[in-house]
This record gives sequence, structure tokens and C-alpha cells, in this order.
Amino acid sequence: MSEINDLRSYVAALEGLGDLQRISRLIDPNLEASAVTRRSTENGRPAPFFEHLSGVAEGFRMIGAPGALSNIPDHPLARISLSLGLPYTTTAAELVEHLREAGTEELLPPRRVAADSAPCKQNILLGEAARLDRFPIPFVHQDDGGPYVNTWGVIVARTPDGRWTNWSISRIMKIDDRHMTGLVLPSQHLGMIWREWEAIGEPMPYALVQAGDPGVPVVGGMTVPTEVDEGAYLGAVLGRPVDVVKCETNDLEVPASAEVVIEGQLSATRDAVEGPFAEFHGWALPETSPQPLFSIEAITYRDDPIWPLAAAGRPVDDSHVAPGVGISAEVVAVLRKSGLPITTAWLPLGAACFWTVITVPQNWRDVMPGMDTARFVHRIGEVLNGTRAGRLSPVVYVLDDDVDPSNDSDLLWALATRVHPSLRQELWHGPIMPWYPCFLEEELHNGWGAVVVHDALLPAVGSGRVPPATFDGVFPDDVRAKVLAAESESGRSGE
Repeated sequence: MSEINDLRSYVAALEGLGDLQRISRLIDPNLEASAVTRRSTENGRPAPFFEHLSGVAEGFRMIGAPGALSNIPDHPLARISLSLGLPYTTTAAELVEHLREAGTEELLPPRRVAADSAPCKQNILLGEAARLDRFPIPFVHQDDGGPYVNTWGVIVARTPDGRWTNWSISRIMKIDDRHMTGLVLPSQHLGMIWREWEAIGEPMPYALVQAGDPGVPVVGGMTVPTEVDEGAYLGAVLGRPVDVVKCETNDLEVPASAEVVIEGQLSATRDAVEGPFAEFHGWALPETSPQPLFSIEAITYRDDPIWPLAAAGRPVDDSHVAPGVGISAEVVAVLRKSGLPITTAWLPLGAACFWTVITVPQNWRDVMPGMDTARFVHRIGEVLNGTRAGRLSPVVYVLDDDVDPSNDSDLLWALATRVHPSLRQELWHGPIMPWYPCFLEEELHNGWGAVVVHDALLPAVGSGRVPPATFDGVFPDDVRAKVLAAESESGRSGE
């Protein structure tokens, strides 16, 4: 497979694997494209590729669910794996470990290229000509506050002193052809940078990037540590720098292979009303909020651009996969950095990333001599409570690594048979994210609530642990070998 370094090579790779469905009939970006995309994610279908869109010039195209789960049998994480330069067969644990390791390696800052070699500069609109009306801005859900310009792109922002450049995903709603608004939350990196501009009373230069290297929105949706540049982190993940080019109207740099780049300034005051928008928790909440105003000063784009669409909603879709994998890697990193033996961590995607499952090796008692189960799990909770990644899920389970936390069958069995309904759990009170409908309104308003950590560890081997009633657990070696040999010969279940 050739190198995947832009959305077009990514589309070709998905198509080669049977994970892309071309749709040749005319599709309306107003709800219809999103409805087809939701059907795709809810039924495990290939990513829809819309070749003809109404209301825009011929040649404009759209891909739905570029970062969702794959329909390739036994390889649900194929799309995100390919996006990050890994084989499509990469497992959840391998993906988490790769991202964790990338965070410990030397970062690879983006490589600046000349404008005349950057595909995103093939068409340039400046000033009054920079309008959204020529682009297929999708209306995603029927009760949304308006069409959403951004569902799977990144906002590029930089602190006033230039020390930190952030690439992050945040929803952005169209107000008119020259203005947008979007969520700028204080707890997120975009909000942290915006507040520095707010403090000096100046608008914040921004660039909104659609597509480019498929890993760009993936890392933009992850919890890369504060003040770490996502562009440099993505370079470490890919093992090569990402090519970038300078914007037309400010000093920001954007991925050179982007499909569309919107440039402008973000107001230093909250002048617009954003929302509502159905979100990753799976509910169409009727919430609006005052947010800053994005003014548009320039738009650059490739010939025949492809617009990416993530139709957020009930799991699993794009809004769960990248954050779930990224937070899992960060949880493993912070726990291991604290000296704790951790096999892996996983945010079950079907739970909208509201749970974190941590598995530990069978020999954890040898690694942590003198520590009993309760103290061990308490220490895990203590570390998690002191980190942003550790408080992103309100429910945490600690399990032995005899189960694969990314396998829903394994996980449901383990939780049902190992979690006590009222004992072996500890509450950790602290900051909570504002988007969890499981919390009380007062808790969400105050930004303060509990994370519960469940001790679901088994007794030590030889101290009360019983074998699982499985093929590997309750049959002698010779019987299992005989059955497996018969299966191999017949190609069927021992007939």
C-alpha cells in the first residue's frame, strides 16, 4: 500500500480494502448526507463517498465517517490505524501502545513548504470573495442551530507569544457566508489559547483546516498534553514530519495537503449564540451558549475538494474513536510514569467514552510488594484524579488482563461477574467536563463532581482464584489439542 499523506490517498486506501462506498446519485448536504452517514455508522457499513452534491458546483465531493469504525471483519480500528500510518490490522492495545510511545519520543515539528507546491493553494479567495456559499456546508441534525462548517477538521491557533501552536477539533456553526461561531470551552486547549488573546483584548488569528493528512483530525481529537504541539506529536506518530504552508492572512501554518482552509480572526468577546448540536453522548440536547465570532478573511482550497463529515450522535462514530484511543494512551502513560504496572487502558467506544477500563498484569503483586488490592486500586485512582485525562471518564474499572477491554463480550462478562454493586469502590471529587448528561445540573454548572473507581480485581492465583469456564480454562491439553487438530483437518468445528 502506498503512503497515505492526504485525504485522497486515504480514500483510495479505504476503497482498496472495501471500506468505502461511492454514491453517485445527487445528495443534498442539507441533512441527507448526514442521514446517509448515520446509517453507515449505525449499521457498520463502509464510509460513504458522495460524488455529486446539490447546491454547489460540480466537482465538490464529501466523505462521511472518515474516522469511524471500519466494516472490515475483525479490524474495526482500520480507519484510525491507516490514518496514523499503521497497518489496518492494528489492534486496540497495539494502537494505544504506539500512541503512548510516540509521546515519549522526540517530537517531529512540521516541515514548511513553498506555497506553489502546496495543493491547498490551488484556489485562493480573499476579502469579500472569501465566502462559504460555494462550499457544501452540511446541516447535520434537524434541530441543530444551523449548518456546521466543522465536524471533522481542526482549528489552528497559537498563543500571543508564539510558544504553543494547537490543532484541535471543535464544532463550528455557520452564521452567514462570512461569519461562524463555535464552542470555545475554557477546559479545552482552544479555549486556553483564546483566553490569552482575550486577556490582551485582541482577536485571535485562526485557520480552520478541512482534511489534509488523515492523521491531522485524529490527533486533533485526542488529549495531547497541554502546550505540546499536535503537529509535532503527529510527526512522531507517523515517523515523518507533516508538510505545512503559511496562511494567506496571518502567520499560522496549515497542512499543505488540506482540502479547504478558512482563515480569519476570532473575536475577543462572546458575541454569538452557538448551538444546539446533537453530540457524542448520543443525545440531541437543546443547549445554546454565547461564544466568540469567527470572521472569514480568506479561503484556499484544492481543485475538486472533498469535504469531510462526521455525523456525531449515539456511539459509535468518529467523535468516539479518536478521543477514545487517544485518552486511553494518555491514561497508560500517566499511570506507568507513576510506577504502576499497567497492561493497557481502554475507553469502551460503545459507552461514549464515559468509562475507562484499566487492566493490570497477573504479577502486579510481585511488582508492588506489600500492597493489597484496595491500596493498589486507591493508588490508581489517586494518580488519575490528579490528571486531566484521568478525569475525562466519570467511571473507572480496574480489571485483570485476562480480558481484552476492547472486546465488548469480554468486558461485559468481566464487569457483570467481578464488580460488587456497593463495595470495593471509591469516589474521587474534582473537576468534571461540561458535556456529561449523567451528572446533575448543579454539578455541570459548578464543573465539579465525582469519578468512581471500581476495584474489580480477582484474587491472586493460589489464593482463591478459580479458572474461567472456557475452552482454554476447563479442558485438559490433550483434549484441546485433539479438537483443534480435527478442526484444522476438516475446516469445520470438529466434524
